[in-house]
Amino acid sequence: MTDQQPADIAARPWWKRLLQFPLVAMVIAIILLIVATIPAGAVHYVLPKLSGDPLLVIRSLLEFVFTLVMYKLVMVRLGRQPRDDLKLAGAGGQLGRGLLLGVGLFSLVVAVAALLHVYAITGRGDTSALLSTAVGMAIMPAFREELLFRGVLFRWLEEFGGSWFALALTSALFGAAHLMNTNATTLSAVAIAIEAGVLLGASYMLTRSLWMPMGFHAAWNFTQGEIFDVPVSGVDQHGLVTAKMMGDPLLSGGMFGLEASVIAMVLATATGLWLVWLAIRAGQVAPPMWARPKGPTVIADAA
Repeated sequence: MTDQQPADIAARPWWKRLLQFPLVAMVIAIILLIVATIPAGAVHYVLPKLSGDPLLVIRSLLEFVFTLVMYKLVMVRLGRQPRDDLKLAGAGGQLGRGLLLGVGLFSLVVAVAALLHVYAITGRGDTSALLSTAVGMAIMPAFREELLFRGVLFRWLEEFGGSWFALALTSALFGAAHLMNTNATTLSAVAIAIEAGVLLGASYMLTRSLWMPMGFHAAWNFTQGEIFDVPVSGVDQHGLVTAKMMGDPLLSGGMFGLEASVIAMVLATATGLWLVWLAIRAGQVAPPMWARPKGPTVIADAA
């Protein structure tokens, strides 16, 4: 990725400099994301008899299409340094790595929980919730939340205050956003901020793309709910097995699920810090805008 401060910024009209200022561009992008969800929100009024999985699929499809079009046609052109974080080139490899990391890491969390006797499979489940989990708890939350927290907030907070500022603030905001979830606690919000906020932010820093964090996020959620029958961020699930959480809430995560456990905090945070280290080695750390040289500042291309 190339992060430049064009030499002619000072020569641009004042109104263009204002609109291209990182924090202003960020606010504009947030508004555009909200506008893109309006068609999906109107489905219930246009098709009032639609419910269940058909409603979920249609609303999700509309949100996905309109948001993606808004991103590709408008949002990628915002700011001083326009760029596309959803390029198709290399998307398959980055998405695949994110998916594998998400499945593998949460499977490890479950394995440790089982060894510590805070998670146990009690019977068979079924695939009755497969579609709703895949779309409603995995694909769409990953697309929606990563586009907002990494594709908008991290991107322009980093352009303004540097990588560490963006990583710290988006992680905190990501955790705080989960306080609105069912069964959420202060501890669960802190856990989400530390384990998921850092890991997802670091994967974006490392790759300079949204594909890996989206893949990880979707796989992490799907593995929790559909495969292991663990609550996804406090929301109870119906999976391929029937399972129960027990024992000390510090180890089981309580009603919020394993995401709020010490197990997940240790394993996921360690993985996130490893990705941060990789990003540092790859030269993917940007300084704040006031500490950059007047000339072009180049960040090495992501692998």
